Amino acid sequence: MKVIRIADVPSKPVSMEGVAGVRMQVILAEEDGAPSFTMRRFHVEPDGHTPRHAHAHEHEVIVDAGSGTLWTVDRTYKLEPGVVVLVGPDEEHQFRAGPEGLGFFCMVPHAGHAG
Repeated sequence: MKVIRIADVPSKPVSMEGVAGVRMQVILAEEDGAPSFTMRRFHVEPDGHTPRHAHAHEHEVIVDAGSGTLWTVDRTYKLEPGVVVLVGPDEEHQFRAGPEGLGFFCMVPHAGHAG
């Protein structure tokens, strides 16, 4: 068992093509004893965004702060605290923060976590 405070987990900038103003905390990972999934928290600065991208794994997202949008090929969704998203494998997507920023937790299989 592991019990931690999110505020005590270091935050690191996400550095990849197409990213603007995104930081990530790795809350729980394989090295913490989690057998299947990595839990991360992202903070997207006001008007920042993740890249438009797709990947072979699914991920589950829970928005907990701020507001923004989730862009997909088919439509755009409004994001605010309490919204839950399932991004399926190979679905192209992008998270964009509004003027107050955006915070969300993201769970991925260990194989989908890089960093």
